[in-house]
Amino acid sequence: MKCEMEPVECRAVIRFLYLKGRTPQETFDEMKETYGDDAPSYDLVKRWHRVFKHGRKSVETAPRPGRPPSAIDEASVRQVGATILEDRRITIRQIAQEVKISTGSVETIIHDHLHMNKVSATWIPRLLTPFQKQERIECSRMNLEMCQEDESKFFKRLITQDETWVYHYDPETKAQSVQWKHLDSPPPKKARVQPSAGKVMLTVFWDQDGVVMTDFLAKGTTITGAYYAPLLRKLREAIKIKRRGKISTGILLLQDNAPVHNSHVARSEARACGYEILPHPPYSPDLAPSDFHHFPSMKLFLKGKCFPDDAALISEVTSWLEDQPGVFYKNGLQSCIKRWEKCITLGGCYVEKD
Repeated sequence: MKCEMEPVECRAVIRFLYLKGRTPQETFDEMKETYGDDAPSYDLVKRWHRVFKHGRKSVETAPRPGRPPSAIDEASVRQVGATILEDRRITIRQIAQEVKISTGSVETIIHDHLHMNKVSATWIPRLLTPFQKQERIECSRMNLEMCQEDESKFFKRLITQDETWVYHYDPETKAQSVQWKHLDSPPPKKARVQPSAGKVMLTVFWDQDGVVMTDFLAKGTTITGAYYAPLLRKLREAIKIKRRGKISTGILLLQDNAPVHNSHVARSEARACGYEILPHPPYSPDLAPSDFHHFPSMKLFLKGKCFPDDAALISEVTSWLEDQPGVFYKNGLQSCIKRWEKCITLGGCYVEKD
C-alpha cells in the first residue's frame, strides 16, 4: 500500500521511534494506529530502520546521481542575451559553444526567457533619412486634409498615373506552381527561369471608374520629359471622351516623383492642361496606388504566360485592364486614405500593408 504521508515526515517519525528503541514491527504498529491508511508499509518501515541503524541521521531526500541540474539560470540567460546583441546573425550552435551550454538550453532561453525569434530582414525600397520620413508625413497629411474636406468630390477629381515594365515572359511564382500529388509520387520539379529580355514599358492613367488612358512605349524610345508632356495633353482629350464633365470639376493628378514627372516641360504642360498635382514624397511606392494595388494584381495574372511579340503582350495587358470591375479601381484609390493615415502613425516609415 502506498504511503500518503510526506516522505520527510514519514522518515522523521520512523527515526524518532527508532531512537526510542522501538523495533520495526512496533514502529509499524504505532504508525498504523496513529495514521491509519496513510501509514507507510511494513517493508518501508523496516528498510528505514536498517538505514538509520547503519548511521544515517538526515531524513531529507539525498541528491540522486544522473541528470545534472538545469544549465538555465539568470547568469546564462544574461550571457545568451548579450551574445545575441553582439551578433544578431549568430547561430544557436555558436551561442552554445560561446556560453558552454547545450543547444537545447540555448533554444529554451531564446524562446521562453528572452522571447526572441530569428527572422529575415524585410526588403524596403530605401533606408529613409529622418528628413525623408518627415516629408512623407507632411505629404500624407496634406493629401488627407484635402480628402477630408469633401471625400466624394476628392475621388471624383482624382486620376493617378504610373509606369511599369511588362515582360514577354515572367516566370510564375512558387505559390502559383503548387499542385496536388499522391503521397508516394515524387514532388514536381522545374528549372529556375529569369524574366525574358523582351519587355514593354506601360504607362497607365486611371481613376475610381477604371482606366482612362494607356500608353506603350515604342521600341528604341526612352521616356523623357519631352515624351511625357504630350501624354498629359492626350490624357486631357481622353478625359473629355471617357469622363464627360470631369474636366470642369478640376483634375487632381497623383504621380510619383520620377525625374520625368518633375521635369520642367512636364510640369509646364500639367499646368497648361489645368491639372493640380498632388504632393507625393520621393522613394514612396507604398503610397502610390498603382504600385501597391494595380500593378501587383496585373503582374500576377501575367506570370507564367509567354507572348511571342510586343503586339500579343499589349493585347493581353489591354484586355486585363478593361476586364477589371469598377470596384477594383475604386478600392485601389480609396485605400490611399488608410495608407496616408498609417504613414503618419508610423512616423514616416514604410507601410507594408493597409
